[in-house]
This record gives sequence, structure tokens and C-alpha cells, in this order.
Amino acid sequence: MAVPDTMRASVLHAPGDLRVEERPVPAPGPGDVLVQVGSVGSCGSDTHYYRHGRIGDHIVREPLVLGHEAGGVVVGVGAGVAEELLGVRVSVEPGIPCGRCAVCRRGTYNLCPDVRFFATPPVDGAFCEYVVVPSDFAYAVPDVISDDAAGLIEPLSVALWACRKGGVRAGCTVLVAGAGPIGLLVVQVARALGSAEIVVTDVDARHRELAVAFGATATLEPGGSDLVSADVFVDCSGVPAAVMSGVGAVRAGGSAVLVGMGADEVTLPVTLLQNREISLTGTFRYSNTWPTAIWLAVRGQVDLDGLVTGRVDLDHVADALAPDPADQHVKIMVRPAGV
Repeated sequence: MAVPDTMRASVLHAPGDLRVEERPVPAPGPGDVLVQVGSVGSCGSDTHYYRHGRIGDHIVREPLVLGHEAGGVVVGVGAGVAEELLGVRVSVEPGIPCGRCAVCRRGTYNLCPDVRFFATPPVDGAFCEYVVVPSDFAYAVPDVISDDAAGLIEPLSVALWACRKGGVRAGCTVLVAGAGPIGLLVVQVARALGSAEIVVTDVDARHRELAVAFGATATLEPGGSDLVSADVFVDCSGVPAAVMSGVGAVRAGGSAVLVGMGADEVTLPVTLLQNREISLTGTFRYSNTWPTAIWLAVRGQVDLDGLVTGRVDLDHVADALAPDPADQHVKIMVRPAGV
């Protein structure tokens, strides 16, 4: 496949300032592959950078390409990479760790202090036509996985990692706060792992309906006193009140996992955590999840395409990052080659 010298990219210059620019196609170095991007999910972090120009200490100081939920096809290989990879459809893991530090050596490379993560300043992301990634971070996907689903292996990995951290297992009761894309994926992973009950809380009635459609056994409005006794609580809302309520519903010896990003600090019921010996943990992305996530998608244990409610091209990325609330989108995909 002939690769052009330049490509189109959607570039964030300042909050609310996106421009489609012509850029050189990156060249794969030793061990790398060049991926022609097929589809990229629009994530809440992308929206935050678009609206505010920063997330915590990560500040957009120079033009940045957003987008980290990417899939595509290998169209170029660097030195040391087998040419048999050319033409292979892949899902891209967007965080490239150093591979040498202590946390990398023990396998929790998501905690690498020197990780280079797509669309996190100053590292460009995938709202463009081509990206370069180490071949080890481009995972082959079969034809039963669509281009959109190949990109959505990334948020599925977030949900899978949360369930692993919480110890979700067959027969357990899982309480999920927040039925956005990650919450809906947590529901599906919990179901695939054999959870007996999956209860979801969300303020939005439509989101609660979606949770049931994706496998929740029950839904509740937040703030009620009728929460189940959960083995595992997974917060995907980032709302302090939801965290407090959810932790309070965890049985003795259970676990609580904080996934949603909201307030920097929340109040926690320390006495309850101690007396019930509840294991409380946060999550930061994922590690070693792609093979399992692809397996779940291939076997129909999760429905990634069902999350997609819209598609845009590079000229309309702003519509994905700031959609009309009336449209009630779940996940909008960016198609660099056109919708």
C-alpha cells in the first residue's frame, strides 16, 4: 500500500480551537509499525482538553493531536519488524512505558513514571490519518471486530482493569455508579465474568435503561437507601456522594474501586472501611489487558459496536468533543478517512 508523504490531522491549539492541518506522515523506527487509523473513540479526557486545555498538571502548551482510543491497519514497518504485519488490522494500546523501571519490570507498566500516552501533552494522539506505535502495542484483531470496536478495545481495557482490581468473579454482586461508556463496559465485563447481580445507579433514566440493555440486573436512582449489599463497588461517576454511598454498600471483606475522575478529594467513612476490612483502590489506565479484551469482543461477551451512537470525520471533531446534549450520545467515533 502506497503511503503518502503528508496526512491530515485535527490539532488542538487552545481551548475550543481545533484546526485541521497537513502534517508529515510519521516514519516507523526500529521495532515500530505505521498504522493507518481507521476509527478513534472520543473520550471524556479529550473533551476536557478541548474545553479547558488541561487535566490537572497535564497542560496543553503547544499544538496537540487528541484521541487515544484507536484502531487501524498496519501499512508500514520499521527495522526488525516482520513484513507479514503489513495489512494486518490492529487495535492500538496508546500508552508506551519505558520498559526498564521497577514498575515496568513487575508488570504494572501503567504506573511507569515515564510512560508516553497518546493525547497527553506533549504526546500527540490519533485524531489523524497515521500513527506510529511499537509493534508490541499494536494487537491484531480478526475481521469479526469492526473498525470502531478495534478502537474501543481501549475503554474496554479500562473496565476490565477495574474489574480485575476489584476481584469481580462468578456469583458475586457488583454495584456500579455511573452508566456512561465505562460504566456500561464494567457492566458487560462483570456479566462476562459471571457476576450474579449487577446493580447500576445513575441520575439519568435513559442511562439506566442502557445499563439494563447491556446486562445490568437492576438499576437505582442515586441517593436512595435501598442499595444492595455488594461484594464489589465500582465508581465510574467521580461524584463524591456516589463514592460515599457505594462504599457504604460494600459488605464485610468486599472491595471498592474508584475509576471515575471528579473531585480531587472525597470524604470517606474510615471507621466503616476499617471495621468491614473493605479493600479500597483506585485505577490508572490498565496493564496486560488487550489480549483478554479482544477475546471478550471476539466471542461476543461484550458489545462494543452497540455503544457507538455517532461518527464524524476530521473536519467535525469538535462535534464529537462537544456534542449537542439533546442527542444523548454514548460514544462518538472519529473516522479520519471519512464517515
